[in-house]
Amino acid sequence: MTLRIYNTLSGHKEEFKPLTPGEVRMYVCGVTVYDRCHIGHARAGVVFDFVYRALKRLGFKVTYVRNFTDVDDKIIKRAAERGISCDELVRENIAAFYEDMDSLFLLRPDHEPRATGYIAQMQEMIKTLLAKGAAYESGGDVFFSVEDFSDYGKLSKRNVDELVSGARVAVNEDKKNPLDFALWKSAKPGEPKWPSPWGEGRPGWHIECSAMGKELLGAQFDVHGGGKDLVFPHHENEIAQSQGASGLPPARYWMHNGFVNINKEKMSKSLGNFFTIRDVTKKFDPEAVRLYLLSTHYRSPIDFADEYLREAQGTLDYLYRAVHRSEKLLGAGAHAPSEIPLEDVNARLVSAIEDDFNSAEVMALFIEAAKTTNMACKDVEGKKGEGGGLAELAKHYAALRVIGSVLGLLNRPSGEYFKTTKARHLADVGLSETQVADLIHSRNEARKTKNFAVADTIRKTLLDRQIEIEDTRDGTEWWVRR
Repeated sequence: MTLRIYNTLSGHKEEFKPLTPGEVRMYVCGVTVYDRCHIGHARAGVVFDFVYRALKRLGFKVTYVRNFTDVDDKIIKRAAERGISCDELVRENIAAFYEDMDSLFLLRPDHEPRATGYIAQMQEMIKTLLAKGAAYESGGDVFFSVEDFSDYGKLSKRNVDELVSGARVAVNEDKKNPLDFALWKSAKPGEPKWPSPWGEGRPGWHIECSAMGKELLGAQFDVHGGGKDLVFPHHENEIAQSQGASGLPPARYWMHNGFVNINKEKMSKSLGNFFTIRDVTKKFDPEAVRLYLLSTHYRSPIDFADEYLREAQGTLDYLYRAVHRSEKLLGAGAHAPSEIPLEDVNARLVSAIEDDFNSAEVMALFIEAAKTTNMACKDVEGKKGEGGGLAELAKHYAALRVIGSVLGLLNRPSGEYFKTTKARHLADVGLSETQVADLIHSRNEARKTKNFAVADTIRKTLLDRQIEIEDTRDGTEWWVRR
């Protein structure tokens, strides 16, 4: 099997053929840094981080670009509302972006351009479009002429005549066609501005990604990604201006992740169901959020609700317990090689990735790997210290770790993970570590004196607070029972 990607442009899965064999150049639209990132941003970030990891797992050399839009109407408006400069707002929100995305264990892309660093490249592209008659000046602004691009609408599958009839044009915009969009906007008082052949002003939103993509990846590259909401007009306009300037479609494959719904309703500030990443990770472990976002295929919509995140947290606990148990038995021999020593597991991992980055299938394989790892642990424990089964356990443990690295999960030492999640749970149920330790000690003392009624009462008291006791040969441990 070879890698197949669902291409929004064609509307079906296609065999992936990179422009340069063995290499992938990928551009993903980043955020406009006027506010904190929300769960929709988290999904896009996690999805394309998985794609990045998966492509590298398949052996591709990947150049990954994700931009920041740092000049935009929303930024200007928010800065004015807060009485600070646009630059100050941008710096604040880029720092917050990294806090949020680092908490979700996203790898850093190879390039993270800020739009304001590419003003010269944008102006060169605009000059080219003007020279080709694909754009025109009007009142200090420069607009792209949609009617001169015959393929307009090919990505979003929209009819241009219907779009024109439903379009609205602001009173101050002197456009030839309602669908024409701004490449350069003339300066208004108090706004950021740059000199240009058309007067002082700033770039339109769409030209930013076209210029940065061309500069960092070339006039044509392999993959362009982003959220489904960007298909129209942003990505449609990118295609028009990039192809209008170079004569080449900017990307061969267009990938778009599905929407996030909150409790089965579309996420919206007006509905009051709008959650930032920081809101969610205060309640749930960030890796549980990541696990849930990857449990559904990236193109499908995903419903975001507390009950689903609690289930994801329980699954994550199960995975980390398999790691914890394995490492106790393997000791210094525990390791996570880059190759999976179990051929069937590796073949299934590759097959799931090659089927349009099917993270849901990879997740199912991951949970199955944890189950077989636990079975291998049980086998070793059954040998009662005789050393049998350790080589087999090491293979299953290594497979678990490699699958985790592709999904971007199991990023912390198991002890650190459980310390964090236990502390979060104890705060929720109003207990301290000392109180739990005292109860476990009392329970164990009761068992020694064969006072099993008291021991069972203590166990039930803890279970009522979702705390499960496990007796091992090394003593008694406790876990959060989800």
